[in-house]
Amino acid sequence: MRKGLAFISFVLLILVSVSCSKFRKFEKSPDWRVKYDAALMYYGKKDYYRASVLFDQIMPIVRGLPEGEKVQFYLAYCQFYEKYYLLASEQFKTFYETYGRSNFAEEARYMFAYSLYEASPSPHLDQTSSIDAMAAMQEFLNRYPNSKFREQAVETIFASQEKLEKKGFDNAYQYYKMRSYKAAIVALTNFRYNFPDSEYIEEASYLIVAAEYQLAKISIPSKQAERYKAVVEHYKEFVDSYPKSNFLRDAEKYYSDSLSKLNSKKNNNI
Repeated sequence: MRKGLAFISFVLLILVSVSCSKFRKFEKSPDWRVKYDAALMYYGKKDYYRASVLFDQIMPIVRGLPEGEKVQFYLAYCQFYEKYYLLASEQFKTFYETYGRSNFAEEARYMFAYSLYEASPSPHLDQTSSIDAMAAMQEFLNRYPNSKFREQAVETIFASQEKLEKKGFDNAYQYYKMRSYKAAIVALTNFRYNFPDSEYIEEASYLIVAAEYQLAKISIPSKQAERYKAVVEHYKEFVDSYPKSNFLRDAEKYYSDSLSKLNSKKNNNI
């Protein structure tokens, strides 16, 4: 058994060595056509690293030649498949700016935007790439409204929108958790304005009620009546919009206690 495994490992080592030796010959070849054909071969085998090395070497030589268009386009895809998304986006952009009349120009514009989307991080991090991706994808759809990539482009815009929504909601909720209730109210209100169709709208509306209540509790006496009134108004808006909300029971507690506090203050002033 051990001898068999050792033999297999030896054969694999030989194959890897031969493969590396073959690639080195292509890499050192003075003939750009040899490198070009080898790069296409590696690309076809999905060996994007080796393909990109060779494409990158001959890029300055073939620029302006018929092969230059394919080299630029495939190099951009190599970067994409290697997950260098920002680099890929720049390569695709360079392609369609250089070869605007190419049959690949439409796809390059789409891939430029899609690469930006792939470069965007998870929602809790900065979403500049998501914003850029949405803008680029919308520009793509404006230019190619009947593109074969239309469905994927629309899905990418929706996915970017969801990331931005999650980021906006999480930021606002963070203020609430930190007990920065004034900031939370402002952030949650802005969130509702910026994302009126978000899946987080209901929870954001409830959190405004909760934040107003918590703010009223810690306010100086001269400010409390005004802020408990705000709780009542936001609660009425919330219950009208979401009469069957899962947050309704907690919202009702804030509402009832706010009314009680207001009645108490009114009686004390009589």
